Amino acid sequence: MRLRIWILLGFLSLILVCLAGFEFRYAWFQSNWFSEYANRLHYQLGDGQSDAIHFPDAGPFNERLGYSKLPQFQAGLDRHGFEVTRQARFSDDLLQYAGHGLFLPYEEKTHAGLKITDAHGELIYTYDYPRFRFNAFTDIPPLLIEALLFIENRHLLDPSLPRANPAVDWPRLVGASMSLVTGSLGGDGPSHGASTLATQMEKYRHSLEGRTHSPTDKLRQMASAAVRAYMHGPETMQVRQQLVRDYLNTVPLAAAPGHGEVHGMGDALWVWFAADIDDFTADLNGERGIEAQAVALRQALSLVIAQRRPSWYLLGGRDELRELVDSHLRLLHNHQRIDGELARVALASDVSYRDWQQDPLLEPATVDKTAWVTRNQLVSLLGQSTYDLDRLDLQVQSTLDVELQRAVGSFLEALADELSASEAGLLGERLLSPQQASQVRYSFTLMERTPTGHQVRVQTDTTGLPFDLNSGSKLELGSTAKLRVLTSYLEIIAELHGQLAGADDDTRRNARDRRGDPLTLWALEYLRLNPEATLAQMLDAALQRRYSASPYEQFFTGSGVQRFSNFRKEDDRRIVTVQQALQESINLPYVRLLRDVIRYSLHQSVDDATSLLTNDRDPRRQAYLQTFADREGRVFLQRFWRRYEGMDEQQRFARLLRQVQPIAARLSVVYRELHPEADFDSFRDFLVENVRVPQSPERIERLYRTYAPGSFNLNDQGYIAKVHPLELWLLGYLRQHPQATLSDVLSASAAERQEVYKWLFRSRHASARNTRIRIMLEREAFNALHARWQRVGYPFPHLVPSLGTALGSSGDRPSALAELMGIIINDGKRTGVRRLTSLHFAADTPWETRFEPEPLQEEQVLAPEVAAALRQALSAVVDDGTGRRLQGVFTAANGEPLVIGGKTGTGDNRIHTVTRTGAVVATEVMNRTATFVFFIGENHFGTLTAFVPGEDAGAFHFTSALPAQVLKSMAPVLAPHINQEPGGMLAQGGP
Repeated sequence: MRLRIWILLGFLSLILVCLAGFEFRYAWFQSNWFSEYANRLHYQLGDGQSDAIHFPDAGPFNERLGYSKLPQFQAGLDRHGFEVTRQARFSDDLLQYAGHGLFLPYEEKTHAGLKITDAHGELIYTYDYPRFRFNAFTDIPPLLIEALLFIENRHLLDPSLPRANPAVDWPRLVGASMSLVTGSLGGDGPSHGASTLATQMEKYRHSLEGRTHSPTDKLRQMASAAVRAYMHGPETMQVRQQLVRDYLNTVPLAAAPGHGEVHGMGDALWVWFAADIDDFTADLNGERGIEAQAVALRQALSLVIAQRRPSWYLLGGRDELRELVDSHLRLLHNHQRIDGELARVALASDVSYRDWQQDPLLEPATVDKTAWVTRNQLVSLLGQSTYDLDRLDLQVQSTLDVELQRAVGSFLEALADELSASEAGLLGERLLSPQQASQVRYSFTLMERTPTGHQVRVQTDTTGLPFDLNSGSKLELGSTAKLRVLTSYLEIIAELHGQLAGADDDTRRNARDRRGDPLTLWALEYLRLNPEATLAQMLDAALQRRYSASPYEQFFTGSGVQRFSNFRKEDDRRIVTVQQALQESINLPYVRLLRDVIRYSLHQSVDDATSLLTNDRDPRRQAYLQTFADREGRVFLQRFWRRYEGMDEQQRFARLLRQVQPIAARLSVVYRELHPEADFDSFRDFLVENVRVPQSPERIERLYRTYAPGSFNLNDQGYIAKVHPLELWLLGYLRQHPQATLSDVLSASAAERQEVYKWLFRSRHASARNTRIRIMLEREAFNALHARWQRVGYPFPHLVPSLGTALGSSGDRPSALAELMGIIINDGKRTGVRRLTSLHFAADTPWETRFEPEPLQEEQVLAPEVAAALRQALSAVVDDGTGRRLQGVFTAANGEPLVIGGKTGTGDNRIHTVTRTGAVVATEVMNRTATFVFFIGENHFGTLTAFVPGEDAGAFHFTSALPAQVLKSMAPVLAPHINQEPGGMLAQGGP
């Protein structure tokens, strides 16, 4: 009985062994099970954000293509007004599968990269990575396949095993297991890995850092590779061939300067050996003789072997790599994989590595401004470098019109040629000389009003740099600031109409008390005389208010007295309307208009501002003066900090002495304050060495006692030394706290900042107090004005608190001016500016996600009547003002002239060094600009700026007539886009 049991057990064991052997070889059962299971792991694309998706963990492939970063991207895009409109949904089985940490089965991309198209789907930019690859299995040289499989996976393409599992090579797995056991028991002998090509790809693509960190990682790689292999059915020959191709196209092979990470044999051939993949294929196939074939074989073996330590073999282990290649050539010959003649020639050959100094790797860099503009926007949106951005699996649609953008760019670039500039009418008085044409840079923005928001159609410049002059600069754009002043002025008139039209007697009486507020008083008088006036009528009357253009008045503004001048001397004696001053761009009326706007803001923010300015007993003055002392003290301390930054104690003291006259009393107070521990001998030696006039011993002794530490307060010390007291305090503080930061200095100096301004609070200095309070109130009024400007798109965090802001001293940005013009033609409604209409990540993958901008919310930031008044005023600039050369240039599709409006501005930006009397002793030229911000018809608007940077700008005298003339000459380029109507014909622009 017992014998029968043993015989039965033995028979069953034999059957099991046979079944196992059959399964290990032919994979019959596992192929059916895996394929059936893989069939349940699917996903589909659906509308809106998915509630059934699992993003991959950080693996090199997932990070590079952006799959693992998608949650991060989604959070950032959400902050910028984008929403998920389409996203993949996992099946329940796939969601569970991903939850176990396995790598999802899908057709992975061996190459991908950024692709940008324009509003019409035309290609703007594409980056395909890796650059060089085998497109099909049949493109791969058979000798390369033979070498790869001999080294890595010998039975992978065995045709007798149609269902083989490429994730497991059983002989290799058993051998690796035995080596592991032997090694754990202290034995010696060769060791090797159990990885197949399939598991290697799972590792370097999806495992953390592309490494196997534990047995669990290895099992995850094998299981994922097995499921992936059977996702198209139980037979795997085609999958295994694709594995070979994908491995050769994606295997990581180090990194190189000028190129970055190297993936795939194609890129590696180029980076390592400066070899083209097509030439390599021809050589390895023997099409160019045995010598070329031998070199190509060595190159192939070098890269196949190097994948284990690519950086070492590329940079420091080339001799070791050569020996390994020689060894594998002999093995290939011994196993009859290559013939003897090829082996002999290959062993006698060598490879030539690329010399990165003599033949540097430079990725092809686009100089197309269209691509730069969009890529820079994506860098800002996604928080990625341009290097990482290019390698994302991402398709982007821009609002740009690439054909129009490139036509405009080519037109502007051509203006650097003297003949082209002459044909465009750019040579002449207040324009350019023939020699200057090539030095001017142009910046152009064109936007279109659409039902879904304002869309940028053209955004380009001729700087030749990735920097975007339109939206990345801060320039003084001259009289374009008058448009912002006029906008705020008319906005205030609209406010006053709302407050005072039909108001009761108390409201009108309170308004009359604003004696220093000319705009409120004018509104009261106008509504008294015209009680039934509509807002539109009152705005029209406000445009006809008159101001003097006299330059002979001095203005206390910006913490001092300033003078302003007109561009044309013949305007100096004129008294013109606000409308005329805008049309002819006369400066002084707008300086005075801004002063009235500031006075209105002051009386809005401060009750009874007149009393605060003139009544020295007003209790509010104390707080204003304390605030002034604190702010002014901070300004001085920051200036002194910059002066001494980076110096040690001795260097700071030496720097201070250079500005102190060598008079005994002055040097004494400085030395005693900054060296309180110094004895008399040290003090005497210091005076003897530094005082111009020798001092008697008695005098030196008296000075030592008189200026002992604590004898004088900080103000008195500064007065005696003729040095700002806060500068003395700063050097003393840094002596005690050498590691202090500017923040530490400002925190520690609060009391001292108040102390040095105590003189302000003395009764005999009432006029000085009035001046400081005026400065503080002006700053507050400019803060209120800044809030108005920000509502209509002003891009910077503060304004210069000076009436010079009316003439551009606060700076502006061309794209921001264009946004203001968009508000004006949109009836006072501010809507977002669209530059991108979609971002499509990971197409045809389980993480496919499409982002589109959320519906734009319009905000009424100006009354419609104000916007209409501004359009009328800007049209007059073209009809009978500084933009008159554009009259009739653009026509509608039916031939009717389009309404054109705009504002010109010229910025001659210089830094002047002046004496106390105002005499200019030195001038540094910064740049010269001329800008025209415009609208054309009902839907198009933008800016055109001419710009000359640096000292060379001093030789230029062009005005805003230059950009106006450029726009006129550009009309034939713009007309097909501007005049296009749905279903209509295209009309040509004017001359």
